[in-house]
Amino acid sequence: MPINNPLLPLLAKAPFIVLDGALATELEARGCDLTDSLWSAKILLENPERIYQVHLDYFRAGAQCAITASYQATPAGFAAKGLDASQSIALIKQSVALAQRARADRQAEAPESGTLLIAGSVGPYGAYLADGSEYRGDYSLSPDEFCAFHRPRIAALVEAGVDLLACETLPSFAETRALLTLLTEFPTTTAWFTFTLRDRSHLSDGTPLSNVAALLDGHDQVLALGVNCIALDKTTEALETLHDLTTLPLVAYPNSGERYDAVAKNWMHGAGQCGSLESHLDDWLRAGARLIGGCCRTTPADIAQLAQHRR
Repeated sequence: MPINNPLLPLLAKAPFIVLDGALATELEARGCDLTDSLWSAKILLENPERIYQVHLDYFRAGAQCAITASYQATPAGFAAKGLDASQSIALIKQSVALAQRARADRQAEAPESGTLLIAGSVGPYGAYLADGSEYRGDYSLSPDEFCAFHRPRIAALVEAGVDLLACETLPSFAETRALLTLLTEFPTTTAWFTFTLRDRSHLSDGTPLSNVAALLDGHDQVLALGVNCIALDKTTEALETLHDLTTLPLVAYPNSGERYDAVAKNWMHGAGQCGSLESHLDDWLRAGARLIGGCCRTTPADIAQLAQHRR
């Protein structure tokens, strides 16, 4: 059976697909307390309607794809809070239902918005550790252990009806390889893979991007690859490296131009130095990016600026 590629109809109509922006920092901006190992997944328990509203606001801004609030939603993470497996799976599925409701409401109020996609977020094992290791990749599990960690969440996302998976913020080649193996257990499911980087040519764990591209390129279930949650001013050079390594469409959703102070645990304004998502758009398109949005500290206003350039 041929695998359906939900990106192709959108890419046939415009040079790029507009992704959404930050979820967690947008929730914080709306008064949610995310100082917890569950991060944005904590709001699935406390205030799911707030997640729905963020999704809806991104769709209203022009996003064509919402990424679910499941980045840090795992049975292992929920178990640490006293939830059992069935409760955990229900919350992961709820993350999809919230995005689906936002999509339906947006399409009802603006039928001209067209096809809107939902990507199920699959964050790395390092996100569950909640110690910043998704930016280092300095953790080690066996392939079976990685698969056992990720399998329940992926199964729940697929069962809940996502259009594709967003295997994102990945720092580890071993974990990427395990996720690719796991993906074959869901043969009608597709995914994009995005990574954090040490520099323009290496994953955070030091693996050359040439090895990553060789692993993913030509795999029927992998629709695109790229970067997310990296510095705004480092994105173009990363895309240029990937452009020379793969024929797949590239994905880019970096952080804002602000800088995170890991000691003070706050963001410092720096957007004036690095520009905006919109100011980098032409360079990203030239480098092969076809799915473009934002990560930490980006907002619906940033996505609205990108959407103005889609046609």
